[in-house]
Amino acid sequence: MSRIGDRFAALRASGRRALIPYIAAGDPESWVTVPLMHALVESGADLLELGVPFSDPMADGPVIQRASERALKHGITLAQVLGMVREFRTKDSTTPVILMGYLNPIEVMGYERFAREAAAAGVDGALTVDMPPEESGEFARALRAHGLDGIYLLAPTSTENRIQRIADSASGFIYYVSLRGVTGASHLDLAEVSAKLRSIRKHTALPVGVGFGIGTPETAAAVAEFADAVIVGSAIVRRIEESEDQPDKILAEIPGFLAQLRRAMDRATVRPESASGASR
Repeated sequence: MSRIGDRFAALRASGRRALIPYIAAGDPESWVTVPLMHALVESGADLLELGVPFSDPMADGPVIQRASERALKHGITLAQVLGMVREFRTKDSTTPVILMGYLNPIEVMGYERFAREAAAAGVDGALTVDMPPEESGEFARALRAHGLDGIYLLAPTSTENRIQRIADSASGFIYYVSLRGVTGASHLDLAEVSAKLRSIRKHTALPVGVGFGIGTPETAAAVAEFADAVIVGSAIVRRIEESEDQPDKILAEIPGFLAQLRRAMDRATVRPESASGASR
C-alpha cells in the first residue's frame, strides 16, 4: 500500500477525516515553503497538496493564479519543487505529499524522468488538472512503475460513465470538485455534494476528498461528516497573500487557521463503530 493508502487506512480506523491543505510552492518566497509544510503538519494536516507554479493555471481562480505568479517571479521550477519535497523528507518521512499542477512542466521534463525523480524526492502522488485519463496511458504507466498514485478530478457535472472511467484509472484517492467553476468560488451546496459522493462511492472503494468552496471551520466540519478528506486551498493562499511581505507572520498564522479547521472536523466526525453507516 502507498503512503497515501496507509494514511487513509489509519484515519478510517480512528474515525477521523483527512485534512489536506494546498499551498503553492515558492509562494511568497522559496524559503518559506518547507517550514510552512512542517508547520501545517504540526497543526493537523494529514496530507499535503503542493502546487507546482504554472503560467496558465486555467482551473484556478484569481487567488491561486496570483500565487503562481508570485512563485514564478522567483523563478520556481518543477525541479526546485522536487527539491523542496526532498528537503521536507529529511525531517518527515510519513506525511504524504501530492503535487498538483499542469501537464506542460511534466512534459518538458519527460514522464519517466518526472516519475523517477518525484519518487526519489519523496512525492507520493500527482494530480495533473489537464491530463484526462483517456490520454494518460504513458504518464500513468510511469507513475505506477515508480510507486506514485495518479489522482483525478470529478465534478458536479460528471456522468455515471465518467465517474466509472475515473474510478478505473485513479489510485490513492479521488478529488471531487464540489463547485462548478474555478478554485476560490463559493456557495457550496452540502446536500448536493453529499448526494454526489454517494453516487461516486457506487463505483469505487477509494477515499473521496472534497475541495473548492471550503474556507471556514464550519464548512470543513460539515463536509467532514460525509467526505473522506477535506481539501482547503484558496482560503489558505488568500491568507498568505495578505501577509506576503511578512513571511514570519505567515508561518505563525496559517498553521493557527489550519488548527481551527482540524478541531472543527474532529468534533464533527463519527467514531469507527458507526462510520460504515452514518458517514458513508
